[in-house]
Amino acid sequence: MLAGSRPSGMGIELARTLAESTVDKFRKRLESEQTRLEELIEDYERELREARLTESSSDRSPDPGNAEASSMKLELAKELSIEQNTVDLLGKVQNALRRIDSGGYGTCERCGKAIPLERLDALPYSTFCVDCASKSS
Repeated sequence: MLAGSRPSGMGIELARTLAESTVDKFRKRLESEQTRLEELIEDYERELREARLTESSSDRSPDPGNAEASSMKLELAKELSIEQNTVDLLGKVQNALRRIDSGGYGTCERCGKAIPLERLDALPYSTFCVDCASKSS
């Protein structure tokens, strides 16, 4: 073994601590994203309520085999899927904000190593380093 090298799996690599200004930058981004996502969810829910009211109104055919009704059901399913994805993303953003508050932001939840700043720039709600994220997918 070369001098100064570590055997594989031996020794612990400590995560770097993010500068307070960097954490504040990410906090602001995440808070802004949280607000945007909450507004999107409100819009989706309003649109879904309106669609349900329209669907149940007398100007719609009660025949479920009707092509227009089928198209509307497909559109509703698509909107529900988009809303669920938005809700999931909001949960990730809120988790990242909790990690900032607890001091764990920027470290991998699985291995404890630092999450590269490039990854946090791309996905500020990341909780895994690249290696651990690729193992979980």
